[in-house]
Amino acid sequence: MKVRTRTSAIVGTICLLASLGLASAAAKEPVASGSSGQAAKVVLKEVATAKNPSAGTAGPGGSVWIAERAGTVRVLGDSGLGEPVLDISGETTTDGERGLLGIAFDKDFAHFYISFTDLEGTSTVDEFAVRDGKLQPDTRRTVLTQTQPYANHNGGDLRFGPDGYLYIAFGDGGSGGDPHGNGQKLDTLLGKLLRIDPAGGDPYAIPPDNPFVGQAGAKEEIWAYGLRNPWRFSFDSGTGDLLIGDVGQSAWEEIDWAAASSKGGENYGWSQMEGNHPFRDGTEPANHVPPVHEYDRNGLGCSVTGGYVYRGAAITELQGQYVFSDYCDGTVRALQMENGKVTGESDLGVNGGEVVSFAQGGDGELYVLDLGGSISRIDPA
Repeated sequence: MKVRTRTSAIVGTICLLASLGLASAAAKEPVASGSSGQAAKVVLKEVATAKNPSAGTAGPGGSVWIAERAGTVRVLGDSGLGEPVLDISGETTTDGERGLLGIAFDKDFAHFYISFTDLEGTSTVDEFAVRDGKLQPDTRRTVLTQTQPYANHNGGDLRFGPDGYLYIAFGDGGSGGDPHGNGQKLDTLLGKLLRIDPAGGDPYAIPPDNPFVGQAGAKEEIWAYGLRNPWRFSFDSGTGDLLIGDVGQSAWEEIDWAAASSKGGENYGWSQMEGNHPFRDGTEPANHVPPVHEYDRNGLGCSVTGGYVYRGAAITELQGQYVFSDYCDGTVRALQMENGKVTGESDLGVNGGEVVSFAQGGDGELYVLDLGGSISRIDPA
């Protein structure tokens, strides 16, 4: 297993740094997790090399699409990544934590969405129509924008939920310590998970059952709040439950959870709370929803990278477990969960490098994206 040293730059953010050129760690024998239970036996099989891969999503025809941070999107095939099917590199910048940060298809693969920061740093979500598995450039339209006061904590992940609506994650606006208090404010989209209907209006409609519809002074797009930098989130394809990896400030990394039956409105606490702990002189909100899992910075970890609940067929002993990692540590881990409670944690014994994201194929198999370039599939040992 590769040994990594902890980075010190912009501790507690996702730190989308330029590639250090580190190779993906080859998988050896998995390490048992002691009292937390026996780890599933897996290896990482490198299937492609990209230039700073930042996000991935299942595409039409069983394909997997990969975003590269500088602005290109490529499709993963049997011989690696193909030529770019989209190139917006002239419209974004990789300064700070900016770039092409998220991609998603709707459930019918009829539309493709990108989340990026433009040359002024404004978070932007654009839509393309898809025909016969190909993007239609002349159909491009902007769905939503959000001004970012700083170059970090952009969030930028997006995906469709089981309800058919588009969810978008934005960080608190950046700097450090949430200087504008955006996490707890309902009059801004910053520090939030949003829920919109891009097919229902121009440029989008707000689902009528969103939790803050009709509330004076609140943005009706908000689904959940109190988030610092929800860099990666996902829905369990088996249950519909929501899991969010929210990057901490200086001491605690957290994973948040909401049941598929949730009506939204969860307050995950930032910036009054960092994980289960008051941040600075914060007071825990009465409606605080604590994380289902947290870990401190006493080890090599510095920035949680949320993943997926594994629903593939290749690794039987991993089924139903939430797979995640950390950008600085790179160790791929799994949580056993029952009804929103963590019942065990395991170290899968593989290291993905600078793990910036995971991707889930249409078959439920998972891919690990190393910002240094490697794209690896989690396979049975």
